Amino acid sequence: MECISVFDMLKIGIGPSSSHTLGPWRAAERWINHLKKENIFDRITAVKVDLYGSLSLTGKGHATDLAVILGLAGTDPEDIPTNEISTLVNSIQKSHKIKFGNNHFINFNPENNIIFNKEFLPFHANGIKFTGFNDTAEISSDTYYSIGGGFVVREELIHAKENIEIHKTFPYPIQKAKELETYCTQTNLKISDIVLENEKSLRTENEIDFQLQRIWDTMLECMYIGCHTEGTLPGGLNVRRRAFDIHQKLKGDLPYNSPNEWLNTIRKTEVKFRQILKWVSCFALGVNEVNASLGRVVTAPTNGSAGVIPAVLMYYMVIENHEATFKHIKQFLLVAGEIGSIFKKGATISAAMGGCQAEIGVSSAMAAGALTELLGGTPEQVLMASEIAMEHHLGLTCDPIAGLVQIPCIERNAMGAIKAINAAELALESDIKNAKVPLDKVISTMWETAKDMNSKYKETSEGGLAVSVNISDC
Repeated sequence: MECISVFDMLKIGIGPSSSHTLGPWRAAERWINHLKKENIFDRITAVKVDLYGSLSLTGKGHATDLAVILGLAGTDPEDIPTNEISTLVNSIQKSHKIKFGNNHFINFNPENNIIFNKEFLPFHANGIKFTGFNDTAEISSDTYYSIGGGFVVREELIHAKENIEIHKTFPYPIQKAKELETYCTQTNLKISDIVLENEKSLRTENEIDFQLQRIWDTMLECMYIGCHTEGTLPGGLNVRRRAFDIHQKLKGDLPYNSPNEWLNTIRKTEVKFRQILKWVSCFALGVNEVNASLGRVVTAPTNGSAGVIPAVLMYYMVIENHEATFKHIKQFLLVAGEIGSIFKKGATISAAMGGCQAEIGVSSAMAAGALTELLGGTPEQVLMASEIAMEHHLGLTCDPIAGLVQIPCIERNAMGAIKAINAAELALESDIKNAKVPLDKVISTMWETAKDMNSKYKETSEGGLAVSVNISDC
């Protein structure tokens, strides 16, 4: 049984896409590590990269080529200073040289050495092939697949445990939502308690707390940056950042100088009923505007849907519970991560495989379930809230205009967050005995819908808004 950690589902990385940016970045990193293991890394004097399928079709808009460059240069998306990215990339593009694996310089012209192939490889829509040369002789060729949420698998090891870390030590192994519910019934524990016990089989609770705090700090900083940055997003669509303007109208006059002071200031602000939805939308928009500009976000479960979970958690902290502490943040993230992992096991979190239902739909389900537990819901109500949220995202297509994670992606995060809150409220007011659709059933339905969906609606920019809207008019 595949046991996925919360920290597999919630990763810190650079935008705009977990599958098209973070995945290729990590694939380059894995290829370099493979070359070192095979003792041929130092012999590499030239590199060619082939992008296939969705990685090619929306690669420019998703900055896939830039991610490949950064990965080959040996940088880490978790800690690279975001203000240094453009300088490094521009230097490589101008000099036609790259410090391969941050070790030795090789000739590399991105225009010629990164090739966009429209054809799809058989295993997954997001294929990437690295070829290494010694002078003109090919000495290495490896294909990887970015399968969503920053997860990467190597073609030669598709069915091997080396591809995705599979944790066999979980005391409560979970493949389906029903199994999770059964554990809760048998132990009289909350979902977050069950998930915590699983995580404690991998690392100490202090390590868990440290990593969860890092994740929340990144989310909070991302919302802060998004709400305090004005201007136009890069990419050519001339999309104006809206979080700044909304935030300016909503915030009070109390001073603050940091993300945490900002959070406490909002808590002190008297929020009127009509403003609640505006605040939630502001938080979600802010995150995904940062994501769209190659900023640092938390994949939750993807970069394209990174705004839903922090917006809903922020809603809880500034609207529902002004006394909320790290304990509540921890509880929320544990539940959200576990629900996301169940969707990944039973369906997909890749828009290239399942459309936007696999990203915004899953993130909304994760947030809905997590919020429900914080609001006092039972495990059954948590799973019901997740089911409700996904049920009303079934069939959602992925049709980004110009291949950019901007239209309709940024707004969809705001809508997904609002739906998550609504789903939680509905579940809390429902008698679980009257539930008609279990979460496992909606997950399997989502996967069947994904398989039936025309490929042009799966992150290819070949259908929907991507072709019906004239880019020149934007």
